[in-house]
Amino acid sequence: MLYKFLNVMKIHEYQAKAILKSAGGPVPESRVASTVEEAVQAFKDLGSIKVIIKAQIHAGGRGKGGGVKLASSEAEVKEVAGQILGMTLVTHQTGPEGKLVKKIMIEEAVDVKKEFYAAITLDRENACPVMMVSREGGMEIEEVAEKNPEAIIKLNLHPLYGISPYQARYLAFKLGLMEDDPSGGAVSQAAKVFTALARLFLKKDASMVEVNPLALLGDGRVVIADAKVTFDDSALPRMPDIEELRDEDEEDPAENAARKADLSYVKLDGNIGCMVNGAGLAMGTMDIVKSYGAEPANFLDVGGTAKSERVKQALELILSDPNVKAIFVNIFGGIVRCDEVAKGIVLAKNELGISLPITIRLTGTNQEEGIKVLEDAGFEVGASMNDGAEKVTASIK
Repeated sequence: MLYKFLNVMKIHEYQAKAILKSAGGPVPESRVASTVEEAVQAFKDLGSIKVIIKAQIHAGGRGKGGGVKLASSEAEVKEVAGQILGMTLVTHQTGPEGKLVKKIMIEEAVDVKKEFYAAITLDRENACPVMMVSREGGMEIEEVAEKNPEAIIKLNLHPLYGISPYQARYLAFKLGLMEDDPSGGAVSQAAKVFTALARLFLKKDASMVEVNPLALLGDGRVVIADAKVTFDDSALPRMPDIEELRDEDEEDPAENAARKADLSYVKLDGNIGCMVNGAGLAMGTMDIVKSYGAEPANFLDVGGTAKSERVKQALELILSDPNVKAIFVNIFGGIVRCDEVAKGIVLAKNELGISLPITIRLTGTNQEEGIKVLEDAGFEVGASMNDGAEKVTASIK
């Protein structure tokens, strides 16, 4: 069973294009605006040309949701900006609750002749970055992979040196750009884009850099028409310039609180809140909860210092999810002492007034003392990981 629990930081399209431009990637001219007045001024600054106005939220599918529109006059910019700013944009990635649009990007509208796809992510099997390109741009890469996998060209990159000039040109040739532009200009420009993607990916510890579409224009230019970049959260302490790009309004409030408390937390869609120490144990706990017919509500690793205050913070995070119907605490006492965890759980329940059923499984250092503290306080204790999962699942049925 796989979970998307890797902590990454997302940024907006206008931010992604700015850092790609600084890495040498060609992007259309654009401005960002938070008000209709700023949007009109941006239109004037761009030379009053035809523009595309895009909602800036951390989600794809903005066009289908009405968050991407064209405008070619000051009056149209004013009208479209007024429609998009302040709207709750619902896409396949936001869910039915949608996201409030607080910023828009005003960008020169380009004459797209052909669309391509380019991205870099981590190939975990080969422990190196992998660049993927395809002539089927403008589509979700998962859809392309399912329906036409041979359309995706993959190239593993050196984890330190990135992409070589001959590799960048190779990918451009494989995309058929020489046929699209026999002069070779498009090949050279695409190679420049691929080099910029690799440079950004390695220099800034990105987890993914995606350009979709990479556009060949009618005037022969190759530009980054849309971009998405995410960064590994664990690398951000070394990247203060990237950390400054964080938009907390676009992030889950509970995950924000967890990050500030130095807890590893990712909200899921289930109803069993899980509090565990250790990422591997957390993954196993989620699997075993599912095996007993329930669904985990979160990934939550409190780490090796599960003291009373940390336990309280973790339980508060779990309780912030209204879908949680019961809590499963699964602790292995290696460095951490089980009796300390038990005291923290009792204290947290009393201070937070928790009424939900809580099942605890403790094993390791001071296990017997911890179990006695819990049993004296009336908690349900699991004799094993299986027993705990079975009991917490039964408590909601």
